[in-house]
Amino acid sequence: MTGKLILAFVIGFVAASGIGVFLVPYLRRIKAGQSIKTDGPTWHMSKNGTPTMGGIMFIAAVALVCLTVGFSCMLDGDYGHMFCLLFALVFGAIGFLDDYEKLKKKENLGLTARKKFLLQLVAAAAFIFLMRRFGYVTTNLYIPFWNVTKPLPEALYVILAAFVIVGTVNAVNLTDGVDGLAAGTSIPVCVFFAAVTFLWGQSVLSLGVFASGLAGGLLGFLLYNFNPAKVFMGDTGSLFLGGAVAAMAFAYDMPLILVTLGIMYIIETLSDIIQVSYFKLTHGKRVFKMAPFHHHLEMGGWSGRKWTERQLFALFTGVSAAFAILSFIGVFHRYGA
Repeated sequence: MTGKLILAFVIGFVAASGIGVFLVPYLRRIKAGQSIKTDGPTWHMSKNGTPTMGGIMFIAAVALVCLTVGFSCMLDGDYGHMFCLLFALVFGAIGFLDDYEKLKKKENLGLTARKKFLLQLVAAAAFIFLMRRFGYVTTNLYIPFWNVTKPLPEALYVILAAFVIVGTVNAVNLTDGVDGLAAGTSIPVCVFFAAVTFLWGQSVLSLGVFASGLAGGLLGFLLYNFNPAKVFMGDTGSLFLGGAVAAMAFAYDMPLILVTLGIMYIIETLSDIIQVSYFKLTHGKRVFKMAPFHHHLEMGGWSGRKWTERQLFALFTGVSAAFAILSFIGVFHRYGA
């Protein structure tokens, strides 16, 4: 089992970094450049035209891992990794449509919020019903740290699941606003799920292969996305990544672990909600210099100290890693470990 998880990580890394050698010049050649929001930090305008849709690197990498390292799991009748891949691909496709619209219009406006939300909601509901049908998800809600499980009515569970999935996907998307930030924040999340596979054993091996392969793919992608970024993941990558994180949380049957494991995603989302709500209530006043939270720090925060993109990467990745360790402690005794 250990060998497969390591192999998944290595193949994910090599595949993503290798694909990038050809993909980045190709995206540049077809002028698949990102349009930067004019209401963002002014110094971000220098990134205008940087190739987007680079998330294809880690998407292709984890797909390759699932079909190679995960093949033996399928022979044993375990398709957990393929369900996660399929679900994440659906969200990646929604992101691709969004990126395509942005490139076609040559501005940072793709699909409408309403269209994206409806597509995501349908995908979330379909995933939950599919996972329930094949026995990967129960309506018993596991509560980490307390190590107890509470049964929920089917309808309530589906509503909760759809809310958590759509929220997670969009929270990860919000985190993708600074070079390397979404990838760096998400690598500890993927490593957490791979570590849980070590803890829980063969029954979740296919899920561990997916998690480990995605961690390797994200690291390979960071070779091109770390500041100064040569390519952005785009909504193609960020929505796929959000879908993958949500899929793993449900496939391991512990969605509430996202409260601690996804702490940086939550902070980013809350900062955006607080900013918009307070702005409307006070008719123009702001809590943050700019939302989401990484832009607030980037512009000097409340202290006046401006964080560089590399410092933000280190902060978000470090906090994410610390909370991944905390989350691991929270589920350590689930199956009598």
